[in-house]
Amino acid sequence: VLGNLLGASGLITSLVGIAKGAHLEGGAYTAAAFAVGALMSTSTGTSLGTILIAGPVLYPAGGALGADPAMLAGAILAGATFGDSISPVSDTTIASSSTQDADIGGTVRRRMLYAVPAGVTAFVVFLVWGGAAACAANCVAGATPTPLGAASATHIEGAVDAAPRLLPLSMLLVPAFVIVLLLNKRHMLEGLLAGVVLACLLALMTGLLTPHQLFYIDATRFGARGLIVEGMERGVGASVFTILLMGLAATLEASGMLGRVVAFAQARTRSQRGAEWWIVGAMSAAVLLTTHSVVAILTVGRFAKDAGSRVGLSPYRRANLLDVTACTWPFLLPFFIPTILAASVTASGAGFGMPRVSALSAGLANAYSWGLLVMLLWAVASGMGRETTT
Repeated sequence: VLGNLLGASGLITSLVGIAKGAHLEGGAYTAAAFAVGALMSTSTGTSLGTILIAGPVLYPAGGALGADPAMLAGAILAGATFGDSISPVSDTTIASSSTQDADIGGTVRRRMLYAVPAGVTAFVVFLVWGGAAACAANCVAGATPTPLGAASATHIEGAVDAAPRLLPLSMLLVPAFVIVLLLNKRHMLEGLLAGVVLACLLALMTGLLTPHQLFYIDATRFGARGLIVEGMERGVGASVFTILLMGLAATLEASGMLGRVVAFAQARTRSQRGAEWWIVGAMSAAVLLTTHSVVAILTVGRFAKDAGSRVGLSPYRRANLLDVTACTWPFLLPFFIPTILAASVTASGAGFGMPRVSALSAGLANAYSWGLLVMLLWAVASGMGRETTT
């Protein structure tokens, strides 16, 4: 709903005009989208909130700025992942540190060893290959840009050619307001609902939207229509899929399969490197079975603490193995909530010449999580960053 309101208010076309004036196009825009998402997610500690708030604003603008759709969706997802992996207020950071009795500050400082190289690599990837021209040969499956429709092309080009109107930029107060609420520990649902209310009031007061556009009764179809209803309809598919996914995860957890995986790994840890491989393997299995990062960390945390401390691995190392693993698979594979949400927000680009991107394509284009996975495997194989206790 929030994304629908921001798009209809003219905010997207105003931002496109500004970006055009600053020559921020193609890969440069895709890389900038990654940086904006990373800054927001690091500040708030929420990857899902970043996708829901930043996605509907950043993705539609890419149509007139020459960004590759799949790479742009991947950049937004990657930016959200960055904060989830590095923010001291992220739920995965808190869970991984607390289960290993490690202080959050020390854990985050050491995690820079994994996150910074992955982040720099991701920024370069989006800068070089984030433009539609650079990805013309399908550098990501399903990434071929859809040509602009006549109406969309006229609408966007008119906004780009004209000086950007300043009034729609006032709608930037809405995501800023939501971010402030999240930084003050308010629930994400509460923050988004408050943002919707503020967006409606601000759009009505400034004349950007009319009451009829927001909500009206369609007598011919015997139902309610408008921007609010249309926004709700966009989320139905992802919501139903998530509910079914949680039911599947609960069934697997109740079956005891996850406990058997952890017990199997615990009986086979002998060396420091071996313990690290089993921690990463058990954590990967837990994430895949539960589809929830924090649940997986809490499930594997005791095993990681017992097995790791027995062979002398420091609490910081154990915590980072858990957290970095948790920030790879859920942001790469198409049956996790972050990739599903990233795909769902691409519906906001329909009126701006940007096609919907699948969860698979968005995950494959998440260069940050791929870089994080490479850093994780290299750290375990080479011993890079390994600390021991006496």
